[in-house]
Amino acid sequence: MMNNYPHLLKPLDLGFTTIKNRVLMGSMHTGLEDRAKNYQKLATFFAKRAEGQVGLMVTGGIAPNIRAWTAPMSGFLKYKFQTKRHKLITNAVHQADGKICMQILHTGRYGYHPFIVSPSGLKSPITPFKPKILTAKGVEKQINSFVNTAQLAQSAGYDGVEIMGSEGYLINQFLVKKTNKRDDKWGSDYDNRTRFAKEIVERTRQAVGPEFIIIFRISMLDLVSQGSTWDEVVTLAKELERLGVTIINTGIGWHEARIPTIATCVPPGAFTWVTEKMRPHVNIPLITTNRINTPEIAEQILATNKIDMVSMARPLLADANFVKKSMHNQSSEINTCIGCNQACLDHVFKNKRATCLVNPLACYETDYIIKPTNQAKSCAVVGGGPAGMACAKTLAERGHNVTLYEGSEKLGGQFNLAANIPGKDEFFHTIRYFKTQFKKYNVNVQLNSKVNASNLVAYDEVIIATGVKPRELTLEGIDHEKVIVYNELISKQKVAGQKVAIIGAGGIGFDIAEFLSEDDSLHGTDKDVYANPEAFCNEWGIDMNIETEGGLIQANHAPSAREIYLLQRKPGKLGKGLAKTTGWIHRLALKKRGVINLAGCSYNKIDDQGLHITRDDKEEILEVDNIIICAGQVSVNALYEELKDKQSCHMIGGAEFAGELDAKRAIKQGVLLGAKI
Repeated sequence: MMNNYPHLLKPLDLGFTTIKNRVLMGSMHTGLEDRAKNYQKLATFFAKRAEGQVGLMVTGGIAPNIRAWTAPMSGFLKYKFQTKRHKLITNAVHQADGKICMQILHTGRYGYHPFIVSPSGLKSPITPFKPKILTAKGVEKQINSFVNTAQLAQSAGYDGVEIMGSEGYLINQFLVKKTNKRDDKWGSDYDNRTRFAKEIVERTRQAVGPEFIIIFRISMLDLVSQGSTWDEVVTLAKELERLGVTIINTGIGWHEARIPTIATCVPPGAFTWVTEKMRPHVNIPLITTNRINTPEIAEQILATNKIDMVSMARPLLADANFVKKSMHNQSSEINTCIGCNQACLDHVFKNKRATCLVNPLACYETDYIIKPTNQAKSCAVVGGGPAGMACAKTLAERGHNVTLYEGSEKLGGQFNLAANIPGKDEFFHTIRYFKTQFKKYNVNVQLNSKVNASNLVAYDEVIIATGVKPRELTLEGIDHEKVIVYNELISKQKVAGQKVAIIGAGGIGFDIAEFLSEDDSLHGTDKDVYANPEAFCNEWGIDMNIETEGGLIQANHAPSAREIYLLQRKPGKLGKGLAKTTGWIHRLALKKRGVINLAGCSYNKIDDQGLHITRDDKEEILEVDNIIICAGQVSVNALYEELKDKQSCHMIGGAEFAGELDAKRAIKQGVLLGAKI
């Protein structure tokens, strides 16, 4: 059978070893790296991806010493005795016929602890601690730490190391004028600023010998002021090749940059052009990265023959068998990463173990195990939203006989609404995945089926996943024709006018503000910022010629054609409860589009004039065409209350607890209940 992805699955010959395909599982912190007791879990995590036929994997960042820590007590490798835990990983990966490199990460001023160091002692805007300035002797000590850790990684059985030189970490801090104000041999001109990186690579290659992979993750696009110019990046890349680097990986943007680089709003493969720009200048393999989440996108990128590998981190959290499914032309069966960051990066920033919204088994492979059932039961799942779909799929996968009842004409529940928000259309991937799984495991899907208790008496198990409905406000004039509830707007049952007030500034309120402030006439055109990298770069101020330092130019955010007010009852900044890694993007985008934020509002009434509010003890009238209600949700669980004392009945997802719409919790509940019944 002809494969649909010949470039993706083509081996890559490095001379002394061969990588079986062009997929690199990029480095991502899981939280399991930080405790020795969790290394067996980490070994299983990587082994599952090796069994899934990933060509080459890179661990989360491992510090070379405690000054390099990401946070207190995080993972580091400095002593011989520490290699024992790493051998669990390398042995597991090699038994599965995989290859793995260990990333050496020195955070420099980005470390979240008081022992941090940097070239010039300048405090980072994203950490509370001021770093100590490295002396010349201290610089040498850090170089030696990198080399020592590389040697220990080699003795632990790793196939190579990745030296982390991008994203604003220590090596990157030496490279640019923004953070390197030194006037000794480690600073001033560019040759001196690159000395730290070059010495690390040269001494590491001498220490590990020629038949050991050294990946260098170079910052090709800093996206901060006083960053590297393109000529400087090319100069460094050529030097790295000369000094013995095996592969160059692409790094995009510092962590403090105010431009999104991996969120859902970033177009697929948005930064491939940066890596392609390097192709004429070096002969060693190049890896591109960021927002590559389907085999079709990866194949298209590799088919140009300008890039040698694609890096995918979160997509391999979402589906360990991404590559294996691609090998068998089963793209529709891939559980696709939707770029939400809610269970991976957001967890890491809260010191929680990373996992995946669409795959709660990720990083919990030894905790949650899906086993075939010993006794097949007849199961009814009522509700085809994220919780119901996840539960139905898991039950059927285990061997139960499953009927899924959905009251509307299509599966997806709140995901169907979310997918219509600008930049979130990839949520449709999750619905597609479950539909494919239902066919594979013979789930009997009944659409347009509103069941009652009498319809369910014959089932051994009933799962109520009936979700939520919008909360109704008690407010004078709430039935006025100006009022639109958020689900009516997104589903296009009603259309908003040119002046709009949004009541509720939670996640849904922000989504509605983006929905209304977008120029939807641009969708599907070359000006679609969610699909076209050029349009995205223009909107966010990225210089695609990289002629400026850091690759920054004037952003060109189009103002909203509508006049939009976003209101909340609480005083203080709107959007404080949004996710850490993506909330700032939503706040910044709405600010640039001219959306007006109003906090500390009391809602008095709605009438022909508009929305009457009190703010700062003053009454105001917002003369708007429409008022959009985004005031939260309530559970739909009457059926459970009727059934719970009559037969075996379970409740999951929004039906159990409404709160903010929480697909992460809903899918996890669905999977774990399905694994238990």
